Amino acid sequence: MSSENESRQRPGDGSPGGPPEQLALIREMVAEAKAKAPKAKPRTWRGAALAKDLPVARVLVNKGVLHLDQLWDYAVPEELSEAARPGVRVRVRFGAGSHHVHGGRREGGRLIDGFIVERRADTDYHGALAALAHVVSPEVVLTPALLSLARAVADRYAGSLADVLQLALPPRNARAEAKPSPPPLPPPPVPDPGGWTRYAAGPAFLRSLAAGGSPRAVWTALPGPGWADELARALAATLASGRGALAVLPDGRTAARVDAALTALLGEGRHATLTAESGPEKRYRQWLAVHRGSVRAVIGTRAAMFAPVRDLGLVAVWDDGDSSHSDDRAPFPHVREVLELRSVSEGCGFLAGGTGCTVEAAQLVASGWARPLAADRDTVRACAPRIRTVGDELLARDEAARAARLPSLAWETVRDGLKTGPVLVQVPRRGYAPRLACERCRTPARCRACAGPLEAPDASDLQCGWCGRPETAWHCEECGSFRLRAQVVGARRTAEELGRAFPAVPVRTSGRDHVLDEVPDRPALVVSTPGAEPVAAGAGYAAALLLDGWAMLTRPDLRAGEDALRRWIAAASLVRADGQVVVVAEPTLRPVQALVRWDPAGHAARELAERAQLGFPPVSRMAAVAGRGEALAAFLDTAELPPDAEVLGPVPLPGRRGAPSPGERVLIRVPPGSGAALAAALKAAQAARLARGVPAGDAIRVRIDPPDIG
Repeated sequence: MSSENESRQRPGDGSPGGPPEQLALIREMVAEAKAKAPKAKPRTWRGAALAKDLPVARVLVNKGVLHLDQLWDYAVPEELSEAARPGVRVRVRFGAGSHHVHGGRREGGRLIDGFIVERRADTDYHGALAALAHVVSPEVVLTPALLSLARAVADRYAGSLADVLQLALPPRNARAEAKPSPPPLPPPPVPDPGGWTRYAAGPAFLRSLAAGGSPRAVWTALPGPGWADELARALAATLASGRGALAVLPDGRTAARVDAALTALLGEGRHATLTAESGPEKRYRQWLAVHRGSVRAVIGTRAAMFAPVRDLGLVAVWDDGDSSHSDDRAPFPHVREVLELRSVSEGCGFLAGGTGCTVEAAQLVASGWARPLAADRDTVRACAPRIRTVGDELLARDEAARAARLPSLAWETVRDGLKTGPVLVQVPRRGYAPRLACERCRTPARCRACAGPLEAPDASDLQCGWCGRPETAWHCEECGSFRLRAQVVGARRTAEELGRAFPAVPVRTSGRDHVLDEVPDRPALVVSTPGAEPVAAGAGYAAALLLDGWAMLTRPDLRAGEDALRRWIAAASLVRADGQVVVVAEPTLRPVQALVRWDPAGHAARELAERAQLGFPPVSRMAAVAGRGEALAAFLDTAELPPDAEVLGPVPLPGRRGAPSPGERVLIRVPPGSGAALAAALKAAQAARLARGVPAGDAIRVRIDPPDIG
């Protein structure tokens, strides 16, 4: 009996013992029980089956709030599994009525755009996940390389990843997306050096690009129109190596010049042009051609710095000191800095070019990160026009200047230049007479209501530049005079005065309201504000006048001298090699002397040395933090700044049009090597503050490396 019981227990324990008939009976019973048992149901979300493989999608929502700057987990329904690939655009529910811990979400909230970053098999969230609402498009637009670049830029500028991607990815256009991109063309032949032979290291730079190298250079371009063709040849040499190339220009006009030069060099279909003038559909179609690998070269304005060029071999920025290269949307990245990040992360060449030279570019050379690319002094003197200087004080003394607000030297230069072609006149302000002062004692004219500056937008009316109040009975409180003079005469007033002085010559203006691209090669006076100078057809302008130089040099800004020299050289570069340029500014000032010698790189190197002694950017890293007094103080108390950080301020922010100051600003300075820690500390403090919730009036604005620090 004991042996029988023992034999019956062994099969139950999983042992192979027992009579064969008993084992067979047990197997039949087990099989019958399995057949009757209910089958396991597939995982579902609210009745819908989830994806069998990798049912969790990690999503970056398109909401650029710092305390939400993380990835969120969502369930992937089975019907969306095939389309929901990493990098596609999706719609998810996000907002009130839902909960998240690294991603979990119940129903509720509103639909918002996002991008799938990765697919996962599980999640660390312990609740029920919300599901993807739908896949907007199967096009993979967020590549790992672009995601990595956007993260680096967000960390560099203390911003959110979503904000950077809004700058990097153009809005979707369904019609453009539905059209296939053309097949890629084979690499073009290596171009001739062309104008690069004028630079000692120019041909070697092109050979390195064509051979697959990654040279880094700061290029001080010679005056004249040849720079566009030279930049095009650098892009073409990179294409010849089988790699891609990217060039970012400050505006659509300069981008069009490089576009024309590259088309003339390689023909149609070799490159894409990404500018705002293209329109949303054409721009997105061009972007897709680059993203899909159909086109390997890109020319564009600021947003093109993120262009997804395949196998990138060269990134280039032209005129990196232009304010257009600094984005005016959070987190305010600068083109030069982004392209430096791409050069390092993607192992490609780098070229910062311009007729001038910024202090940041000089620092790249001084640190050894980049090499200088410039012509010798004899070549510079042969290509540059003759520069002559006239002090501002001569305008008030010279009897010959009364007719046209010009000293005799400038008047004679205009007269002689008009015999052979157009003459350029650069005026630092637009309008009629933007700033006024007493004619007798030179005291600035102020509004009696708010003490704002008086200006004359038209020929006769006076009004305050802050509060807009008209002024009908002004007199100087210092000397009692009733007569005014212009401190800085605007472009319209200058054009009017020059028209009276040279009545037989047409006068054309170019400024913010109406920018001319080109003027014909015949006698004319072209009055322009800085940056809006049109190109003169043919050989260029016969002469140029650079008026009111003191207005550019005395701006309360660290970059005043650098910017003035850059704008003067840009205008003078449009003048023929045998022409003359007269600059109305104090001849002994360093920027004026650098213009006379045509030595922008030397000026930038000296500026860099002075800033290094004083601890100014770019030697140090700096952040500007602005807000109302109590809110700003509380923010600084909670921010865990690096131990070597130096807080400068606070100082009141200027009000607009006579309004009270909107708050205060502090500058936070750190030495080299602590910039990343400063950005991380400010980002963390801002995120913690926003997570707690703050009134709208207590907003804090953080900007890393502000372009204007006073």
